[in-house]
Amino acid sequence: MSDDGSTNDNKKPLRSQAWFGRQDKMGFYYRSFLKNSGQPQDRFDGRPVIGICNTWSELTPCNIHFRDLAEHVRRGVLDAGGYPLEFPVSSLGEVTMRPTAMLFRNLASMDVEEAIRAHPLDGVVLLMGCDKTTPALLMGAASADLPAIGVSGGPQLRGNYRGQIIGSGTNIISMSEQLRAGEITMAEFHEAEAGMNRSSGSCMTMGTASTMASMVEALGIGLPENAAIPAVDARRNLLARMAGRRIVDMVHEDLKPSDILTREAFENAIRALAAIGGSTNAVVHLLALAGRVGVDLTLADFDRLGRDIHCLVDLMPSGRFLMEDFYYAGGLPAVLRALGERGLLNKDAVTANGRTIWENVATAPNWNAEVITPFETPFKPEAGIAILTGNLAPDGAVIKPSAASPELMVHTGRAVVFESVEEMHHAVNDEALDIDASCIMVLKHCGPKGYPGMAEVGNMPLPAKLLREGVRDMIRISDARMSGTAYGTVVLHVAPEATAGGPLALVRNGDLITLDVPARSLHLHVSEEEMAARRAAWVAPAPHATRGYQRLYIDHVLQADRGADFDFLVGRSGSPVPRDNH
Repeated sequence: MSDDGSTNDNKKPLRSQAWFGRQDKMGFYYRSFLKNSGQPQDRFDGRPVIGICNTWSELTPCNIHFRDLAEHVRRGVLDAGGYPLEFPVSSLGEVTMRPTAMLFRNLASMDVEEAIRAHPLDGVVLLMGCDKTTPALLMGAASADLPAIGVSGGPQLRGNYRGQIIGSGTNIISMSEQLRAGEITMAEFHEAEAGMNRSSGSCMTMGTASTMASMVEALGIGLPENAAIPAVDARRNLLARMAGRRIVDMVHEDLKPSDILTREAFENAIRALAAIGGSTNAVVHLLALAGRVGVDLTLADFDRLGRDIHCLVDLMPSGRFLMEDFYYAGGLPAVLRALGERGLLNKDAVTANGRTIWENVATAPNWNAEVITPFETPFKPEAGIAILTGNLAPDGAVIKPSAASPELMVHTGRAVVFESVEEMHHAVNDEALDIDASCIMVLKHCGPKGYPGMAEVGNMPLPAKLLREGVRDMIRISDARMSGTAYGTVVLHVAPEATAGGPLALVRNGDLITLDVPARSLHLHVSEEEMAARRAAWVAPAPHATRGYQRLYIDHVLQADRGADFDFLVGRSGSPVPRDNH
């Protein structure tokens, strides 16, 4: 027994004992108020105190089942002899938040980091589901650097409409275009809405939520099978309980995010991202997370590591199936095994369960070669995220070849330019718009500073008159993002953004642009002299906000090629015990 009366025999004292292990006025203060919930004295005897960081909110439908999920984590913590304490943080829902949930990712990460540091916690379980909750919680926990484990909420069950499988996001986009083209009625549109989301959970396509849940697993910061178990499958509850048990051991082992989120782990995640046909949003989130743990990750790494990786997973929006099918087929462990067997996995990377990534997946089965295709006969060959550079994107841009049209991978077209998203939405329904299928749609001022928050508006709707002609894809270029559930030949994250004075700001109607994905090039056919003249005449737009959080965001957000984190949040501060509060 230690001098303070605790039963903890670890060499490193538990952080929570700076609150609960004291036998003085402040110890009385810290313990007594928690006893109002019926806690016995032995809760404070030196057992690990585990925070359950919960993003439950009725405003975040994807996370609506997290009260139940947190209870399973709690049971696991108690099983292992820990003391669980649940706490809320900002919940970022893609469905209702305006102007975009991405605007608040950094704010939520600050909420997580400061909540962890301010409270008597020795470790934390992160409950995350909807798109931005995952990177926000990971970023905050990484900066605090206490032992942490991620638990995703899981995808919804398959959507079903008139006997056909439909996927969230992907079929919202396709059916809205069908409605605009007059191919379905409003009544059919509403009927599909009811059949799309029929269980708890996040988007069941390989959208951003499912992609980031896969990144949690590929990085090793979550347990195996984290990515794909459906939200309403009892095995999701078991995973949560086992995570609750495991975090107690992680505290005893002092296994922290900085031990897991290594360069090797990020390389594994990038290759997994390519193999699953994951969301382009993972690029900006992984860059931001790497910045928090001091890993020098760049856009070039995504192209170098993912360029030759085949897309093995036949899921919407790139393919046919949904996350439920992916789980039954073997899930991410089967994909990681396929990568590892071909020397494309850093096998010794440590994971949250204390084993290496290869120990976790070396015998993982593939139960359905239609859903997870063999490496030798992939769903789409060499289809990882492509990073483009050129005079239109000096600091880079991204495109997802697996969701694009092969015939547009090399194309030169006339620019049709929209200075704002409002102008674009008006123009695409204007019969007089001077545009044809060979043109390239260009949208400005939708980047981190310009929207603000870099909204998911990059997959612009096609002009109504072209939809009626049967056109279903065109090249679209912007400094915005797009939903991971979206598809098309869409160039995103152009950096620097237009509002920051990047070359995108200077593009005019009629300029010729060449997209050459094999050459990784995005080129504007305008002379340097003409560009200099345009720049001299360019006037920066007024900021969207003069006070409050939005002003803070605009003043401090980094560009997309650096993860759109705040400049003052890069790095970590750890979890020193703060001063007493009385």
